[in-house]
Amino acid sequence: MTALPLVWLARASSPRGTAAMWVRDRLDGLFTDADFANWYPADGRPGLSPAQLALVSVLQYAENLTDRQVVDAVRCRLDWKYCLGLELDDPGFDFTVLSEFRGRVAEGDRADRLLALVVDRLAEAGLIKRRGRIRTDSTHVLAAVRRLNRGELVAETLRCALEELTLQGEEWLAGLVTSGWADRYSRPVRYERLPRGGDALVAWALQVGEDGLHILRTVYRDDAPPGLRELRSVQVLRQVWVQQYWHDETGQLR
Repeated sequence: MTALPLVWLARASSPRGTAAMWVRDRLDGLFTDADFANWYPADGRPGLSPAQLALVSVLQYAENLTDRQVVDAVRCRLDWKYCLGLELDDPGFDFTVLSEFRGRVAEGDRADRLLALVVDRLAEAGLIKRRGRIRTDSTHVLAAVRRLNRGELVAETLRCALEELTLQGEEWLAGLVTSGWADRYSRPVRYERLPRGGDALVAWALQVGEDGLHILRTVYRDDAPPGLRELRSVQVLRQVWVQQYWHDETGQLR
């Protein structure tokens, strides 16, 4: 099937275009496979286009999607197929490919070099103006990154403690948690799943703090099953909470 029917369908379904379509129209060629030449071994079987995976990662961040939601979008959404230059019947790929690609991005200074490449091509397209060196170490950027890192830290610490406590006494733990806990801790906490916005993220982190305190208070009660407070994950949970949380003069968790 040629690309023309897909272009026509994408335009017909979204006459004004979508963010994904605008990326293709204004930034066609944002990434090329040559940009990732030293990321992969020269031998071995052919893999997916790293340029496409990088563009998929950009779209994923823009729409705040999970990896599974991303592969559904690649397979089903016309605007994403148009953006990625895929055929209409392209089946997409397995969601685990995305985490593997992020692992490659995290190696060395690849993320910084990829960001510099994006900035250069945005400037070439006339979408941003160069005003000297573009910096990413400003105070508000560092503060935002710190909040994201701390949010992941506390939630993953509590999630690991809950997993080990489940192995020690599932029935005892079931009486402590609510349905909201499953939404927060049933799967690994990653930046793309954290709430957007400073106030929303702080509120979410405080809720995690209250949940962790609830577990610690219960574990250290006299009627708790023996051995729980000696678990390594519980000791780590206690230490992280001492480092990250405190109560103000009114007793409010901060």
